Amino acid sequence: MGLEFNADEIFQMALQIEKNGVRFYKRAAEVTGKAAARDLLPRLAAMEGTHEKIFTRMREGLTEQERKKPVYNPGDHSSEYLRAWADQNVFDLRSDPSEKLTGKETIESVLQTAIGLEKDSIVFYLGMKDVVPERLGRGKIGEIINEEMRHVASLSRELETLRHQPL
Repeated sequence: MGLEFNADEIFQMALQIEKNGVRFYKRAAEVTGKAAARDLLPRLAAMEGTHEKIFTRMREGLTEQERKKPVYNPGDHSSEYLRAWADQNVFDLRSDPSEKLTGKETIESVLQTAIGLEKDSIVFYLGMKDVVPERLGRGKIGEIINEEMRHVASLSRELETLRHQPL
């Protein structure tokens, strides 16, 4: 394997993604005027905050080996894409999805956007899992993926509930 990450590096990224999620839901709650949004969106922001705490605890539980910096092999050109991905050139952890909210979104569109962002994060973690060797904590990345999959399911249930409510 030419490019390797450790679980600690992935948890750093996961924590940033969760912080972005908190900002997204808080901003959506500010700009979305419906009564349903005033209850649901702060609750979803709190859920992201809970994820942040879960990931922090998981990160704190990493072994020294899972925090060990891997050796980078610059001769492996196939790994350049993943390095760019992780360095925020493809999956930009520095961008704040809340900045894209205009205030014209419906609660349903906010949830659809959130589900899309969660799915994107799952794809990201699946790709990163392949570059975290078992000795550096690959199994921990699976735990992040499972948590995010539960969140997609929860958001999907919320969206389905909204779709069945009378106007």
